Amino acid sequence: MKFDMSLPMTYSQADRRDAWVTIAIFLVIVSCLSAIAHLAILELNPTSLYVGALMVCPAIAALVTQKIRGRTISSLPWAWGNWRSNFQAYVIPVIYVALAYGLIWAFGLGAPLNPETVSEWSAELGFPPNAPALSMFVMIGLLASVQLIKSLGSIAGEEIGWRGFLVWELRKVMPFGAVSIVSGLIWAAWHYPIVIKYGGGDPVFQVACFTLMITSMSVILTYFTFKSGSLWPAVMFHAAHNIFIQKVFTPLTVTTEGTQMWIDEFGLMVPLVVTAFAIVYWRKAKAEGF
Repeated sequence: MKFDMSLPMTYSQADRRDAWVTIAIFLVIVSCLSAIAHLAILELNPTSLYVGALMVCPAIAALVTQKIRGRTISSLPWAWGNWRSNFQAYVIPVIYVALAYGLIWAFGLGAPLNPETVSEWSAELGFPPNAPALSMFVMIGLLASVQLIKSLGSIAGEEIGWRGFLVWELRKVMPFGAVSIVSGLIWAAWHYPIVIKYGGGDPVFQVACFTLMITSMSVILTYFTFKSGSLWPAVMFHAAHNIFIQKVFTPLTVTTEGTQMWIDEFGLMVPLVVTAFAIVYWRKAKAEGF
């Protein structure tokens, strides 16, 4: 059984029942697999190997579910799609992250261009310390390209499950908005153990900010997934989001009093900005008949 890559259609009651069973099987498998990885991260050590194991759990769950349901793995939306969608999906997180941190810096909620980070980048690149602009330019370029390539495997591990599988099943039983929100809430909840354990602040506030951000991202990701009929725009989007928050803008921000409330994925500014973007893409999806 192949996923229907066309615009939304009316599914029969049998198709809808089949979709609910499939969704339930997937969620049980991904929950069981992820519990093992979460246990290792929370109780042993948050090493990148355990995090990587967690990130491939959605993909494994999707592939196993496909086999259980008698479907071929090749029926997942593996095709590259089109270059325009992939490029746009990469650029959008760069824009909203840069805008969010630009607002943080402009309003004095954090200071730009952390000299310690720039110094560390210069040392890592082997550049002289008196060329900070060159160090920043080269490092950001390498992170945006080489780090992107390095991270594609683990990012794809998530996106094969969420946007390569789950949203297509949800699409059979829900309209676009519900697919975006439900898949976003599931995706957010999947992260909660790590957010609560390692967020470093008030867990209720951080979970709320993170949930708003992830759900808003889900709207944009679902739009690009359905528009392209491919999981790759979601992979590009997800990778760019992680890199430009975790590797670029957060390290470049000097923390002042109250900065932690606004920066990173657990602060307030990125969720607010990405929510504005999500509203635009929600409207685009409605206008385009998704």
